[in-house]
Amino acid sequence: MNDTQYNLNFEKLCNELQLGELISSPKPISGGLLHRMYAIQTTQANYAVKALNPQIMIRPAAVQNYIDSEKIASVAAEHIHAQPAKRLKGASIHNIDNQFYLIFDWIEGQCLKQDEVTINNSSLMGTILADIHKTDFRQLELDSSQATNSKKIDWLFYLNKGRNENSEWIKILDSNMDKLYEWSMKAKNSSSMLASNNVISHRDLEPKNVMWRQDIPIIIDWESAGYINPMHDLVETAVYWSVDSAGSINEEKFLAFISGYKKRVGSLTAN
Repeated sequence: MNDTQYNLNFEKLCNELQLGELISSPKPISGGLLHRMYAIQTTQANYAVKALNPQIMIRPAAVQNYIDSEKIASVAAEHIHAQPAKRLKGASIHNIDNQFYLIFDWIEGQCLKQDEVTINNSSLMGTILADIHKTDFRQLELDSSQATNSKKIDWLFYLNKGRNENSEWIKILDSNMDKLYEWSMKAKNSSSMLASNNVISHRDLEPKNVMWRQDIPIIIDWESAGYINPMHDLVETAVYWSVDSAGSINEEKFLAFISGYKKRVGSLTAN
């Protein structure tokens, strides 16, 4: 079996982690862009199983990143409604025959589509983001150096690749090379400045990563969790919860999100 191909074995997964016996075949469910998600029903309970993409898991830091993100989710769950992966046999991430899995208790709920988000939803999510930012994660002793690492983009590489493939966009890219390098440098400098004031957060708190159950939001999919500048996170997440399906930002929803955040933290300061 190639290390970059999925190697799914749900029976062995259930046996080794003592999840019970499978009652029916696992059902693929939507929601995973990078990975595969399945609903499984056993004699013990219903679970959501995330089979992690082998092409991602061969990266040197991938396993540790998932371990760290699940630690963050577990601490956050002490302060907000969050769903970390189940800890089974002392671990949150499980390797069965070189296939990595995360196991979650099944949640009966729904994710809101962009046009379904209300002003009240936005305000509540602003409050929840503030609660995450105020959470003390120091006990985890995570490496904060990841927050300042910003890769230099090799635009010339992409230009040459486009030329080799006769791409339509090469003229536009070629005519903007100097500007792109200038903008990249400014972005890198801004990133370094923002990194001087960081918190740990979810970093991908879009509507697709929030399950609503009886008007209670449960934060899921913590795999992007880590260090980020709080004002960067605030503005980015406020946009997530105020943009409609056409890409337009609803001012009332945006301001409601900011207002919900300020209820918890008070005045805002940013450079």
